[in-house]
Amino acid sequence: MTSGLRSRGLSNVAEEQSAFARRVKRASQMLFFQRHRRPYAKGWELRKVLGKDYMKAIKLLDAELEKMGLRVKIVFDQPEAEANPEEDQLERARFFVTLKEPLTLSEANLAGWRVDDVAILAATLAFVLSREGKAARKEVVKLLREKFPDWRVEANLDRYVRRGYLGEDEAGMMFVDWRTRAEIDQRTLLSLVLAETPQQTEAD
Repeated sequence: MTSGLRSRGLSNVAEEQSAFARRVKRASQMLFFQRHRRPYAKGWELRKVLGKDYMKAIKLLDAELEKMGLRVKIVFDQPEAEANPEEDQLERARFFVTLKEPLTLSEANLAGWRVDDVAILAATLAFVLSREGKAARKEVVKLLREKFPDWRVEANLDRYVRRGYLGEDEAGMMFVDWRTRAEIDQRTLLSLVLAETPQQTEAD
């Protein structure tokens, strides 16, 4: 009788592990495959499909992705929520698979990024960040037109808004959006840009 109980117990554990593995697999499918052109899933969507303890599946998936140089990044509507998020903040957050380390220039090129596209995005983000996270689009355009063709400036800004790197409000103010917070180390970007900026010498 004891051996029978032990067998049933082991069988239940195996079934639970198998069910949990299926949930992790489902989580990976939700994060890897774009739906409605969105490269992410909201927390409430994950909870609906995976159950209340969906974060356990996400953490296990993150551990597996780490072996491949990837990670699950959680992007909150309010960045300060990242330290100690509440349940409702997690449900509104975006869950997004990204690289653990920044792309090199050659890797970015293989991923479909042109060198000038990267330069325009970097210059735009640096300018917006230097203005405390918000700048008028006309000011951004004026800055970029000093270095890049007009048609490329406007087309790239529109694309960065569509992809979530930049946001733009009704007043034409541009700001850092969720995908920049997910993929780009903003402090490192600013330090690199400042390092490349010639230091102004004192007038005689």
